[in-house]
Amino acid sequence: MPGENLTRDEARERAALLSVDGYEVALDLRSAVGEDAGDGPRTFRSVTTIRFRSNEPGAATFADLIAPSVTSVSLNGRDLDPGQVFDGSRILLEDLAAENELVVDAQCAYSRTGEGLHRFVDPEDGEVYLYTQYEPADSRRVFANFEQPDLKAPYRFEVRAPEGWTVWSNGAGERSDGVWRFAETKPISTYITCVVAGPYHYVTDSYERTFEDGTKLEIPLGALCRKGLAPYFDADDVFLVTKQGLDFFHDHFDYPYPFGKYDQAFVPEYNLGAMENPGLVTFREEFIFRGKVTRASYEGRANVILHEMAHMWFGDLVTMEWWDDLWLKESFADFMGAFSLVGATRFTDGWITFANRRKAWAYRADQLPSTHPITADIRDLQDAKLNFDGITYAKGASVLKQLVAYVGQDAFLEGARRYFKRHAYGNTRLGDLLSALEETSGRDMGTWARGWLQTAGVNSLTPQALLTTEGRIDELAVVQEAVESHPELRPHRVAVGLYRHEDGRLVRYARAEVDVDGPRTVVTELAGEQAPDLILVNDDDLTYCKIRFDETSLATLREHLGAMTDPLARALCWSALWNMTRDALLPASDFIDLVMRFGRRESDIGVLQMLHAWAGSALVHYSPASWRPRGEEMLARTALRDLRAAEPGSEHQLAWARFYATVASAPDDLNLLRGLLEGTEKIDGLEVDQELRWTFLEPLAAHGAADEPMLAAELARDDTASGRRHQVRCLAARPSQAVKAQAWAQVVESDTLSNALVEATIAGFTQPSQRELLAPYTEKYFAVIERLWTERSIQIGMDVVRGLFPALQDSPATLEATDAWLAGHEGAAPALRRLVLEARDDLARALRAQALAND
Repeated sequence: MPGENLTRDEARERAALLSVDGYEVALDLRSAVGEDAGDGPRTFRSVTTIRFRSNEPGAATFADLIAPSVTSVSLNGRDLDPGQVFDGSRILLEDLAAENELVVDAQCAYSRTGEGLHRFVDPEDGEVYLYTQYEPADSRRVFANFEQPDLKAPYRFEVRAPEGWTVWSNGAGERSDGVWRFAETKPISTYITCVVAGPYHYVTDSYERTFEDGTKLEIPLGALCRKGLAPYFDADDVFLVTKQGLDFFHDHFDYPYPFGKYDQAFVPEYNLGAMENPGLVTFREEFIFRGKVTRASYEGRANVILHEMAHMWFGDLVTMEWWDDLWLKESFADFMGAFSLVGATRFTDGWITFANRRKAWAYRADQLPSTHPITADIRDLQDAKLNFDGITYAKGASVLKQLVAYVGQDAFLEGARRYFKRHAYGNTRLGDLLSALEETSGRDMGTWARGWLQTAGVNSLTPQALLTTEGRIDELAVVQEAVESHPELRPHRVAVGLYRHEDGRLVRYARAEVDVDGPRTVVTELAGEQAPDLILVNDDDLTYCKIRFDETSLATLREHLGAMTDPLARALCWSALWNMTRDALLPASDFIDLVMRFGRRESDIGVLQMLHAWAGSALVHYSPASWRPRGEEMLARTALRDLRAAEPGSEHQLAWARFYATVASAPDDLNLLRGLLEGTEKIDGLEVDQELRWTFLEPLAAHGAADEPMLAAELARDDTASGRRHQVRCLAARPSQAVKAQAWAQVVESDTLSNALVEATIAGFTQPSQRELLAPYTEKYFAVIERLWTERSIQIGMDVVRGLFPALQDSPATLEATDAWLAGHEGAAPALRRLVLEARDDLARALRAQALAND
């Protein structure tokens, strides 16, 4: 629809005109159960009353609503003709009064894409589960509203649901006369309202806190999931992390949690990691672990719980005015997730994961042609959707970590406290936070912001050492470089560490913190120190940069990386080596060799799993085709060796088993996987649970060693929602032209699959071992993506455009085809062009890396 993509200018005009006093939303969800009505989407009744003021009586504006039909519209008691005022996405409102009441009675559609009100039927027991997901602008699929973050208002929800169901919303609720009625919320934005309904399994607890002034705070806690996942639901651990987080944020924010209760819902087919709806946070149900997982998975879940909790202050209590300042919530939540993880939970090594995993996401995003400043230029909602990216999250969080080093932790937290108190339940821009930080730190935040928040790109920091004849440092400097397209050289607060061999270990013996500014900074504090075997710029990971090495340091890492004793320093070196591989400065085969030699010595399980992922990418994308079979065979032998050598039953053994499955292709390897499935083969301590069974089945399917009956038999063992997703992926992975044609048609020519099954089908379709089989789909891809972008929801459009890009056809011809599409579709939606440009950049980077290996 023409008005579906709200622009920033439209939002500003509407915000200047209107103030919203409150919403009353009544939903009738009884239609969620029972037989489908037939033609058209399954719908539910939504009746919305909005009370709002206009500072220009007689003016016109619009309300937002995406719905199949509208039954009635009333403005200030005047009945409006829905056919005249509703165009499918907007309701025209003319001749406004100073005080207004709008009532909209509509038939809204249940979602299968995870946007709006998602309806899921559990294949295990036939039960129906509902939940909402709105970010950035999908509440208009459920009720009429003014869909922009700066028109905050209190909400009252009431929901009529099928018998036997429970309903949750942002406020506390009670059921009477068959209707669930919820307490009025504080003023919040449309996109963080929420409804969850169905026969969910629900567990309760409570949090209590007594403050220094004697006041007491009690927060009812709840956690819910589908009944089929209840046997696996470790709600006690969820509550433990929740309480630890609430303690931490109360200690540091000096502003009590403001939204009453705190429910956390783990819901099916979720297309995000989680969403910070105040009082009712929603998570993807994959955070409930059906099988054995490593500590890294529990750490990841804890981080997400804390990330969403931080949003209660950064984002929910104080909200950005428009999506330009999305970083004001996401960057802070990402930083606070790691900060509280380390400070409040058992995961005290959380900064290692942050350095190795989160920042890798940021470095990739910041080198794409679509890179943007942390404070981005968001013209419309499609821009906003795509900017939930590695820059807004992980780079922003990395920059905040640098800010803490720059102004000091106490000044940073005091600035946050003042920010909350000044702007509670309001909306802010960049300057509002900077002014608070200037007050508390005494620093010029404008200069810092221009360098870090308002420019794009990542700097590289390289050490230069001049030595005396006696083998000591005469001069040590840090050289800062930037790419031509983003030439900003930023101020960095960094630690420079010197490392040497001692008794077979690589240990730090000297360290200095310095301010790096400009192209070359001399580190006077380290002059006269003994010549190091390794110089690590950005030791302790204080800043956001790409680390480079001098020749001596790189040679040391090639031979002794596994001897480095400090796990954070080791993780930083791995990350730097991976960036060099991506930048075609280190051949992919060299990186793979390092993983094969030193991966087994990696103590941090999260880093080890990241190394496995990087090694797989190096093999699939950055290695020349002629070397891939050899590289795959070498990795398989290494993975099997380290699988057998790992401590029986350990998380390292599990990690190596999963990695082994991703590189297994030779008959002996496939036979071993099949034997482990059938019980004819054993590896001491390795429990092949249901999730690991599916992990082993995918390579068997991809290499033609698991047929449809075998996969059907496995589904019979695990006929659950998770099992269905795994089976769909494995079915699409089979090496058959007919299979690929069917998978393509299910995703591209039909919209019957849910978002979760679209994702699973694409994952199975794109098998690295099937490049020749997938070659015909390059031309088909470019022929359909513009139509798909127009016809599908933005979430499905993003999944398909990203997931089906022919990255495995890594040749100059594919690059030329991409360029031809871009040249021939200059008028395509900017968000679509951005996705294609990003995929093109990844492909060009892969070709450069392959060329390095061939030199």
